[in-house]
Amino acid sequence: MFGIYLKRELGRRKKAALVIALGLALGIALVITVNSVSAGMTQAQYKVLKSLYGLGTDMTVTKTRSAPTSGSSGRPNFQFDADSNDSDDTQSSDRVTTQGGQALAAGVVTKVSKQTGVASAVGALTLNVTKVDGSFTQGKAQSSGGNTGNGGQGGPGGGSSGSTAAPQVQGGGANFDVNSYSVAGVDVTDQTLGPLAGSKVTTGKTFTAAQTDAKVAVVSKAYAKENSLKVGGTLKISGTKYTIIGIATPDSSESTTDVYLPLKQAQTLADAKNQVTTIYVKASDSKQIDSVKSAIQKNISGTTVTTSADLAETVSGSLSTASDLATSVGKWLSIAVLVAAFLVAALLTSSAVSRRVREFGTLKALGWPSRRVTRQVVGESMVNGLLGGALGIGLGLAAAYAVTMISPKLTAQLGNTGGGAGGPGGGGGPGRQATQNTMEIALSAPVSMTTIALAVGLAVTGGLIAGAMGGWRASRMRPADALRSVS
Repeated sequence: MFGIYLKRELGRRKKAALVIALGLALGIALVITVNSVSAGMTQAQYKVLKSLYGLGTDMTVTKTRSAPTSGSSGRPNFQFDADSNDSDDTQSSDRVTTQGGQALAAGVVTKVSKQTGVASAVGALTLNVTKVDGSFTQGKAQSSGGNTGNGGQGGPGGGSSGSTAAPQVQGGGANFDVNSYSVAGVDVTDQTLGPLAGSKVTTGKTFTAAQTDAKVAVVSKAYAKENSLKVGGTLKISGTKYTIIGIATPDSSESTTDVYLPLKQAQTLADAKNQVTTIYVKASDSKQIDSVKSAIQKNISGTTVTTSADLAETVSGSLSTASDLATSVGKWLSIAVLVAAFLVAALLTSSAVSRRVREFGTLKALGWPSRRVTRQVVGESMVNGLLGGALGIGLGLAAAYAVTMISPKLTAQLGNTGGGAGGPGGGGGPGRQATQNTMEIALSAPVSMTTIALAVGLAVTGGLIAGAMGGWRASRMRPADALRSVS
């Protein structure tokens, strides 16, 4: 009887039921859209941090940055001696420096790994290589200046960084290029953490545990393409030739390192024996990250610990602005729309019940108790709510799909976290300065099953609220009300 009557009444009041369902659908669709966009923002932020931090890393440990010593300009100097009798002399010189000039003793890695709550820790050495190729005619030439670059991928994903240094020439003409790229020394015995962990070797192979001091290299896909490098080829750094064994493709859209070498080889290049610039740490429990950070800072002096939460706070640009809007304005807008939708549904249901005075009064006169009338109204409202939920899910999925298809571009900059020049390792990642850590991320709007479940819950809640209002109104009707409506 309940089902038959419910079907007949909903069929008679299709327009009213559709209006109520649409009101709920709009509110639910907005909630789905805001939630999915917020999830997309989180994913975009994770891509930024992952490309800089490496897979599975909970925090990094770097040397606390010290003030530069007096008289140090920090600018690389190159000397080229050309024979004055030569009409043309082409020379090349590499300058290898550690990232930010800040390094820790390799023994600190062991100390960090022994701290309570640390599951594993590996050290890495990040280097900047500035290469100068010069062609001279008579006399001597000297180059002095900062890093420059077309030696890699420009911007945050490749080796190009800095600005072109104007050459200084003495006693003759000179024509040369100054290029820079980044190198990361990798602990080949544990590649689950560190700068290479965020990339996948798609061509060739990665390092083996036995290649701790082998003259082999893995290069990023962008750097290989820029410089026409292939597996099996060679790469010469500061006079040493390295065989390219693999090409790495970053899991995210950007790469922050151009060349990967075994840690010992990187230490030899930089004359930094038993030194690392960054220690990548994985906590045994994500809930212990803050306590692990405190323990490392307390027990190991002269270090700065940077967690993913610290990095997230430094992300700015349109990604940060959009994220703030999605989490604050979007949340309150969703709440306001939902409250309005629930209120409208409740008022429309109550109004519909008021127009059915004769019907409910007659049913009571025929012996229907108030609870049965109330159940009937709540049942109708629940169906309206579920219908609104289905429509809302459909609209929300369509909106999320549209955002994903359009894929609006968001920019993100990673600022200084205090560990160095900005970001893990002192530079927002290997070989980068804080002002250059700019990434462009395509926004998506993934919809999770949790969001769908939330939408269903809201639909049921909306139906119950409307049904409670309508049921309360129907329960107060008496058989005499039906007689008065006839007269």
